[in-house]
Amino acid sequence: MAHHLATIRWQRGSDEDFLDKRYRRAHTWQFDGGATVHASSSPHVVPLPYSDAAAVDPEEAFVAALSSCHMLWFLDLASRAGLRVDSYTDEAVGTMGKDDEGRLVVTHVQLRPITRFDAAHAPSEEQLHDLHHRAHAACFLANSVKTHIDCAPVLHIEGA
Repeated sequence: MAHHLATIRWQRGSDEDFLDKRYRRAHTWQFDGGATVHASSSPHVVPLPYSDAAAVDPEEAFVAALSSCHMLWFLDLASRAGLRVDSYTDEAVGTMGKDDEGRLVVTHVQLRPITRFDAAHAPSEEQLHDLHHRAHAACFLANSVKTHIDCAPVLHIEGA
């Protein structure tokens, strides 16, 4: 069974009280392959300057991860079908809203892929839709949206 590691790091600034809620939300995501991503809360949720508008927020990352997983399956299926993909661009959109319990959640993600093919190795419109349907059905993340999440906290007390 594969495991995927992400290390999320945040540090309170020495000039921040924290208890007054005036602290920066910028942090980093470090992945097991070595990539580091600058992250923050969305400025739509926590106003500037406490958020970093240039950083990736968790909601954007969620949308990007779903789009990326779908694309990777689509490319695999197209390749197996002998269809030569030249480029794939998706301007995916995630919509926030309230769920049945009144919690703010990502209620909808719309993938909007534009796929360019080599003319000699292109699918029909019907084949294209079938490939996307099959990619969605195979996508690990689309199938994981109701993933069970648990928390195993560890307490460290400074000066103890």
